[in-house]
Formats: sequence, structure tokens, C-alpha cells
Amino acid sequence: MGEDDSIGEDDSIGEDDSPGVAARPYGRTAFARFRINIKQVVIMQKIQLGATGLAVTKTSLGCLPLQRRTVVDAADILKKAYDAGINYYDTARAYTDSEFKIGAAFTPEMRKNVFIATKTQSAGARGFWADLAASLKNLNTDYIDVYQFHNPGFVPRPGGADGLYDAALEAKRQGKIRFIGITNHRIAAAEEAAKSGLYDTLQYPFSCLAGERDAALVKLCGDNGVGFIAMKSLSGGLIVNARAAFAYMAQFENVVPIWGVQWMRELDEFIELSKNPPVLDDELESAIEADRRALSGEFCRGCGYCMPCPQGIELNMAARIYFFITRSPYKYHISPAYQKEMAKVETCTRCGAYRAKCPYGLDTPELIRRQYALYKQFVREHIDEIEEG
Repeated sequence: MGEDDSIGEDDSIGEDDSPGVAARPYGRTAFARFRINIKQVVIMQKIQLGATGLAVTKTSLGCLPLQRRTVVDAADILKKAYDAGINYYDTARAYTDSEFKIGAAFTPEMRKNVFIATKTQSAGARGFWADLAASLKNLNTDYIDVYQFHNPGFVPRPGGADGLYDAALEAKRQGKIRFIGITNHRIAAAEEAAKSGLYDTLQYPFSCLAGERDAALVKLCGDNGVGFIAMKSLSGGLIVNARAAFAYMAQFENVVPIWGVQWMRELDEFIELSKNPPVLDDELESAIEADRRALSGEFCRGCGYCMPCPQGIELNMAARIYFFITRSPYKYHISPAYQKEMAKVETCTRCGAYRAKCPYGLDTPELIRRQYALYKQFVREHIDEIEEG
């Protein structure tokens, strides 16, 4: 997930493909505290998105965080990205007003030069058509380049009782969408979609923390002509070295990372990395290995699908709070107000509401219990800083 715009220079962003939720200042992650004045167009590397024929920039933009900016600020970011040569923009109906802000920023002439991807969470054909109509209106366009089923619990197919895939085919016939995609957080569903021959693109969490099965999925998509779009390339803000993450992604010729951007300086850094791509040398490899050691085993990616919690616990932060306070500026997270929020963990009833929602099969109550114990210890060790204000 991303950050809110309330803490100035120490903020950061996360990646896409999670429902819009209330923003929180999660602390600086991968982005240096500097601003680059970019006046010239950057020659952006482009790759073919599967078999679609779309030549998309390897550096692409995830627009979930723009829901936390004003229309004017979002337009400034989008126009600067456009001027820098970025041509692929990912959003979703679930990202509150993100679509609207894209539609407000891009003129009809600009629209001709970019590819826009959005998503529907609808479980049936009627909702599909309603979502598509709303997206077209919000985006101020008469077609969507890549229209994706948003993390469905199954892989939609032609003739299905849900009617989703048939609706997508009809929308394509009508010229309202160009290509059919799917996003998912579940490796088995992602593999099924990649093998099915039904999908032009697959969007899936992929970062330098990826395992062998994840890397095999990338190859599977390449072999089958399915465009692979990488969400959560900073693992929901837990990866703090943007250079290492960028260099890692560069190894995969068929992967398009959608970097979530909330602040202009974050966009500036990605543009600078595109201008001067880092080499995955021993130093960056060591940084990646350190992250893999620190984040091995079960950890929350912050996707937010477990929300809302019946007890009001902010599960997607509580389940990884210790990682944030030990890897990013932490003062906000140990403030009395935030401690009060974290204390809600003690009200967890293990109701099981999360069980069917978590795409990673995590034992969320146990995870938040362990993280809360580490959090309380951290607060005790930093009590002097809290008392100082």
C-alpha cells in the first residue's frame, strides 16, 4: 500500500492492485529525499507486452497512490511522467478517484500516446458493464487498452455462469476494450490464467523477494505470449532500496513493473533510474539478499484484501508494523495516537473473517499478535523519544 500526504519529506509509496483504503504515513521507503529537475524527455526502454503488440515502457506507473493527492497534484505527476516518455498507466475502479484524475490530466491528444489499464472487481456481467461504463467516463476515453479482472477468486472463462469473460469479449467486439487481462495474488490462479490461452496480460506481485515458482510464472507467461505486469515491486513498501529493485526487474525482458508513485520526488527518482539504469552488481545483490533474509517466511504484503476488520484493526499495517518501524522513519508509528490504534490488536477475536480473504493464506491473527509484541518492545526501547514529543 502507500502513504498519506501528512508527514512531508519522510513519506513514500507502495504498489498497485489493492483496494483503496484510508491512507497512513508509512514512512520513507525506497526514495531518497531529493528532487531532480528533469527538463528533457528521457529515452525510455520499451518492451512488447506479451503478444498484444503494445510497446510499453519498462518504467510504467501504478496510479493507486494518486487517490491520496489532489486533482491538481495528480495532474502534475501524470503530466511529468508523460513528458518523460512513460506510456503505461495502471488504475482500477476500486482505487476511488484515481481513474478520474487520470482522465482529468490527459488531453485527447495525450491519450493517443499512452496505454491505460484499469480493472473491475465485479463478480458478474451486470456489474462488469456498470464498471466499464464508469471507467470510460472517469478516464475521459472511449476505449481502454487493457481491461483486467481484479483479483477474482476464480479464473473467468467463456461460457461461465458468471458471464464475465463473455462480457469482456463483447466489450472487445464493441471496441470499448482492446485486450483482456487478469490480476491475481494467488500463484495457482495466476498459473491457470497464464496457461489458459484466454488472457493477453497477467498482473501479479513480483519483486526481488520472489521465489522460484514466481520466476517460473514469469517464464510461463513469456512462453505463452502473455504480458507480465509486476505489481508490488517494492513489496508493499517493505523493500527500501529502489536501485536494487529497479536493477532486479531489468533482468526480466518480459516484465513491466508498475511503480506506484504518490510524490513528485518518487517519480523523479524512477525517471533518473531509467536515464541511468543501475547494474545489478555485488553491492545491490547483497542488499537484495539482506532483504530476503529479513523478510523470509510468512509476511504481509499489505494488499488490504483482509479489510475491513470487524474490530476496526488496521490489519494490513498491524501485520507488518515491526518491519516498517525498523526499516523506515518510525516516530509517527510510536506516537500515543498510533499506539492507541495498535492496541486494537488486543481486541482480536480470531473470528476468521480474514481467512477466505487473504490471498496468501496467512494466519492473520497470529501474525498481528507476534508483530504487536515486537512493536510494544520497540516502543519501550524508544520511550524517551515519545516523551520528548
